[in-house]
Amino acid sequence: MSVKTKIKTICWSLLGLCCVVLLVAAMKVKDAKACSNIEINIDGAAKHMFVNQADIMSVLNKNNIHTGETLSDIDLKKTEDQLINNLWIKDAELFFDNSQVLHVKITEREPVARVFSVSGNSFYMDSTGLRLPVSENATARLIVFTSFPSDKNILSKPDSLVLNDIKAITQYISADSFLNAQAEQVNITPQGTYEIIPVVGDQVIRLGNADSLDEKFTKLIAFYKQVISKVGFEKYSVIDVQYHGQVVAVRKGEDYAVLDTAKAMRQLASADIKLSKVLNDTTYAAPLPKPGTDSVNAKQGDTAVTKPMRKISNRKANEKKPKAVMKKV
Repeated sequence: MSVKTKIKTICWSLLGLCCVVLLVAAMKVKDAKACSNIEINIDGAAKHMFVNQADIMSVLNKNNIHTGETLSDIDLKKTEDQLINNLWIKDAELFFDNSQVLHVKITEREPVARVFSVSGNSFYMDSTGLRLPVSENATARLIVFTSFPSDKNILSKPDSLVLNDIKAITQYISADSFLNAQAEQVNITPQGTYEIIPVVGDQVIRLGNADSLDEKFTKLIAFYKQVISKVGFEKYSVIDVQYHGQVVAVRKGEDYAVLDTAKAMRQLASADIKLSKVLNDTTYAAPLPKPGTDSVNAKQGDTAVTKPMRKISNRKANEKKPKAVMKKV
């Protein structure tokens, strides 16, 4: 190595050392400065505020963080960890800018449903399925689920599956503006099925289990648009969408009736509604025939299905029997 090259190497080394020394000195000078201000920003919840600035300031004060405090005496990482201990806080980030202003950025969890247990206790649930405690700061108007089977902090596998069902049902309802406005409450039955209580109308909407939600809600929307829009919300006492390819409806004051929404679904194809491919033929809702009338009966215990309103042969009537009928209540 030539003398000239050695001199260049030494110069670059000295320059690097100087930069390090200056950086350390600058950091020491900055650490010696005091916090000039505190700015708190809470984001993440579009409708509800379950975390407020008073909650954040309480944690900061416990960590001796306030205006005028020396920066070197402030433990930002420890404070972030304490903030995240609040279940309502999804994320917390603390940092100082060049003006020694402390920025506290909080991401709040947003609840999507309120769940009441069989004992009457309740909790909120966010979009990830996390259970959140009821807050004194705010009360949210959300879809309500009743009769959740457990109050335990650690859920059994069956109870965890119920919570997953609630998450799935809530996500589907929340994603549709009509369902979100119409579905007010969902009851969990002792059999582990789900029944929706709507905002408009006093009928019960039976979902069955939480499987095939896309088909079930598509049939329900078709029923509302093709039938309820014509006869009114008070016509039926029960709308049952749990059966594959059918909607089972019960008129008020009458026994059982069956409605297959295939025709309604075809007529709604132009409305960009996602259609089910499993629907067959159409049998419109009709009361159970009175004794002596001409009917085609398909008995299962104490149930029956009426003859379709349109004329078909006996052979076709047997072929077009609904795949499921509703039990007497």
